[in-house]
Amino acid sequence: MVEGEQIYTIPLKSTRRVPRWQRSNRAIKEIREYLAKHMKADQEKIHLDASINEKIWGRGNKKVPSKIRIKAMKFEDGVVEAEVA
Repeated sequence: MVEGEQIYTIPLKSTRRVPRWQRSNRAIKEIREYLAKHMKADQEKIHLDASINEKIWGRGNKKVPSKIRIKAMKFEDGVVEAEVA
């Protein structure tokens, strides 16, 4: 059963600080960190949908979007599932 459901706009501007070939990987890590902080969950219990991966990698590894809207649902057992809003 869903305990909480939120829509977040996650800024990804800080991915510009890492080398180009690491930007998509860093963006995924930042999304996990953001959701762990705001949904109060462990990073291991965060499951990202394939749609998030497709959105981040849509223009390649080097051109990550500056922000992304994500719908996150937290379940009673502490698992957080996220998908593109």
